[in-house]
Amino acid sequence: MTTNFYQRVYTLLKKIPKGKVATYGQIATLASSPRSARVVGWALHILSEPEMKRIPWQRVINRKGIISTTCADHPRDLQKLLLESEGVEVKKKEDFYWVDLEKYQWKF
Repeated sequence: MTTNFYQRVYTLLKKIPKGKVATYGQIATLASSPRSARVVGWALHILSEPEMKRIPWQRVINRKGIISTTCADHPRDLQKLLLESEGVEVKKKEDFYWVDLEKYQWKF
């Protein structure tokens, strides 16, 4: 299941337009596994550097609108910069980076 699920995740990520974000849970639901938000995170975590350039991993954030990655390969500062380069406004408050889901969440 995992490999096929990961491929569905990657296909969905490529559909998120620049300037929009999706949540881990949203992607899991669209991939037909609504309780697999953490597995979406793992799918992003295992991306190699070349894959990171083809798959817009940075467009996935948590359900509160927080950039929640703690991975050294995909640091939150990099995710913030990539989102901002696509026109997404990222605010810092309480030592977290926040995205306004009302404004930037992808409506599929």
